[in-house]
Order: sequence, then structure tokens, then C-alpha cells
Amino acid sequence: MLTLTVACAPYDRTRALFDGRVTIPGMRLVQVPIHSEQSFPRAFGPAEFDVTELSLSSHLLQVSRGEAAYVAIPAFVSRAFRHGCIYLRRDAGITEARQLDGRRVGIPEYQMTLGLWLRGILADDHGVDVNGISWRTAGTNAAGRRERLPLELPPGMDVQPMPGTLNDALLSGGIDAILSPTEPAAFAAGDPRITRLFPDPRAAAVAWHRRTGFHPIMHLVGIRQEILAREPGLARRLYDAFLESKRLALADIEADLRHSSLTQMLPFHAEEWAATKALLGPDPWTYGVEANRAELDAICRWSHAQHLSRRRLAVEEVFAPDTVNG
Repeated sequence: MLTLTVACAPYDRTRALFDGRVTIPGMRLVQVPIHSEQSFPRAFGPAEFDVTELSLSSHLLQVSRGEAAYVAIPAFVSRAFRHGCIYLRRDAGITEARQLDGRRVGIPEYQMTLGLWLRGILADDHGVDVNGISWRTAGTNAAGRRERLPLELPPGMDVQPMPGTLNDALLSGGIDAILSPTEPAAFAAGDPRITRLFPDPRAAAVAWHRRTGFHPIMHLVGIRQEILAREPGLARRLYDAFLESKRLALADIEADLRHSSLTQMLPFHAEEWAATKALLGPDPWTYGVEANRAELDAICRWSHAQHLSRRRLAVEEVFAPDTVNG
């Protein structure tokens, strides 16, 4: 029996793989339930796990360099709208996105998928010259964060690490804005000096989704190259298992809403779920290449335009061949 370590956050869509409801004949999955902050350094460094959650942006970077230890399957275990993740110093004189041109902007890592998405949105939707911004990297609220993979930027691009935290640099005027999946501590504490670029990020994200059809893919799943070489068909079997786990998660939500008592502390869970399906469709968390091709193509285009990928990748290069169709 083939034994595989599987490192992935314990999401609702992966729960059935963790609790044993989804199994793969002839295969034993040893679950390592850790979040991406812990799994990514171990995946993009020593490639420690057989199957692992991966940053989409960092994976594209490695594929373009011919350095990827993993082959991806189109199980998009993390997706997130990110319009609410741009924070400003209120006195920076920025009232609309295009005024970020030429500014100093902080981000935990230049290569992170959140940055890839937001720079793409700023460039395509708002005409921002994102390669002309002075980018400063550091932890949002804790010092010491560094790029997980080395960058290969052209002369003239200004991307530099900085000491301290982005939160402190924003307050002191060292930077004008922050792109971060984590709220700066000052904003979380209600400091009036910090605001968001998009005051109603949900409305902004909904309007953007209706224009583009995109639901931002953040993380996917990878299988170590040497294991796939020894086990033909493994990628498809694993992909089908992740698909089934997601199907069960959707069924769990629907079943939960049929109970007379709420099992979650979300008073308007039913209304929110109905609104989500009205916006994103009956399967709001689509897996697969074809269902997400336009979005994946945009990501590949942005990765090259932002000088992360060495060349513009074709979508098919990113995934195991037997998972591209269907």
C-alpha cells in the first residue's frame, strides 16, 4: 500500500479526506493538518511532504524556472476576494486606486499570491503602473518575514526588504499603503489614521466578480514529481478524492441548513449561503482547469508581467496532464 503524507489546512472542503469519509483504494493518506504559514516554507524549501498545499504564485515562479518539486492538481483549496486587503494612511492623499502610482507600498512578500492578484486588479482595472511602485517587504505585524523564494527582478524595479513591521512603517510615514491578508494591528484596533482603499470591499469585490467572473484562486495542491513518476495515474486519483471531499462539504452545508437549530454561530447563515450561490453559482468553489481557465490565464499573464515568472506560462504547463480535462 502506498503511504503519502498530505499537508493541508483543515478546511471544510478537505475535511472528508481528514476524517476518512473519502479514501483512495491502495493508498494510505497520513494527514498533516497545518496552515499555509507553516506548510509553505516546508514545501518550497525541503519539499518535505508527498502532497501539499501550495502558493499559486510561488508555484508558477518555480515552474517557469524549471525548479518545481511538485506537480499541481487543480484542487483550489483556498480562494479569497482581496479588495479589502489594501490599507492606507489616511493622510497620504490617496482617495482612489490610481493614486498609488509611484508610491511606497508595503507587502509581506512581493511574490505572494495576494500581491499577484491585487497588482493585477490595480493594473487592469485602475491603470496603475504596479512595476513603478516602490515595494517594501516585511511582516505586517511581526518583524522578520522574508521572501520564500529569491526574486529575479529587472534593473529599475524597486523591491526591498525593510526592518520592523509594515504596520509601524505605515504609521510613521515610511510607506503610504499596505497590501496584506492580515489586518495591520492599528487598523484592527480602530486607529483612525488607517483606512481601506475600498471603503466597502464586499461591494467592490462583487462588482468586480460580475465584470470578470473571477473568484481569486490562492492555493492549489501539489504532488512530488518523483512520486508521480513512479505512480502513473496518481494525480487523477488524488484530484478525484479532493473533488469528492469538496462535494461532501457542499452537501454538509446544505444538510446543516435543513436542521431546525443552527449548528454554527452564524445567525444569517442561510441567507449568506443563498447570496453566495446567487453570485457564484450552485458550486461556489469550482475546481478544475476548464472551469477556471480565464482566471488561470490572467494569473499566468500577471505573473510574467510582474517579473515573477521568467516567461508567460501556458495553463497546461502548471498541472498534471491527466487532470487538465474533466
